[in-house]
Amino acid sequence: MTTTHDTTGPASFAVHIPDAELEPEPLDPEQIVSGAPEVTGRVLWESPDGKQIRGIWQITPGVVTDTEANELFVVVSGRATVEVEGGETLHIGPGDACVLREGDRTTWTVHETLRKAYHITL
Repeated sequence: MTTTHDTTGPASFAVHIPDAELEPEPLDPEQIVSGAPEVTGRVLWESPDGKQIRGIWQITPGVVTDTEANELFVVVSGRATVEVEGGETLHIGPGDACVLREGDRTTWTVHETLRKAYHITL
């Protein structure tokens, strides 16, 4: 599977998310609160203007901070607690759909390696 770039939208495709090979996406050391979490991912499709991204993302156990994009994702495997600064604490696991707002400041406590499929709008 290769990343698709075109003006009419992505070609139809299917990806078996649990088995998909991912590439390292090193965290900024300042994001790591505790542990030694490692992030991997793979962009499946990106719009020509770069404002829509679909892909797979994975993080190993640990605690990290992030500032979120406008994102919808579905957890395929693993478990985490996501604390939204000034908002909800989300307990997410396999089968859960989650929406994060652009600009949300979050703390992710990853209990079991978490893999998700996502769509981001920038």
